[in-house]
Amino acid sequence: MPIEIAFAGTLFPGLLLLFVVVCIGLGALDTVAGRRGWYRHVWHPALFRTAIFICLFGGFGLLLF
Repeated sequence: MPIEIAFAGTLFPGLLLLFVVVCIGLGALDTVAGRRGWYRHVWHPALFRTAIFICLFGGFGLLLF
């Protein structure tokens, strides 16, 4: 059964909290990768960021269920 979070009398899906956590983590990872110049070794940085987000969100989403 999917996890729901009650906040101020409203139910939110558990994936919403996971989405926010992954977005914050991806922002931190993006900052580090940008400052260290890791994106020079990637063909398409925007596509790479999207792929990393999908991998992280999918992996942590599997832990939720």
